[in-house]
Amino acid sequence: MSRVRTVALRPGEESIRLGQLLKLVDAVPTGAQVKDVLLTGTVRVNGEPEERRGRQLRKGDVVSVAGMEDVRVS
Repeated sequence: MSRVRTVALRPGEESIRLGQLLKLVDAVPTGAQVKDVLLTGTVRVNGEPEERRGRQLRKGDVVSVAGMEDVRVS
């Protein structure tokens, strides 16, 4: 079973965009590379492939990126 890293939303926030989360957890070094990573098909949200960097993530969503530990939004 893989480990899951937890990333908390800032106080007062109800969601975070997928692109922002990928930068926050160092899945991509720069925002310009988010789209390229998403187009590889290696990013999943709650087990489903995702290519939209603007996808709104809420508490309980789990993001998986090939080669990294899963990230749960809390």
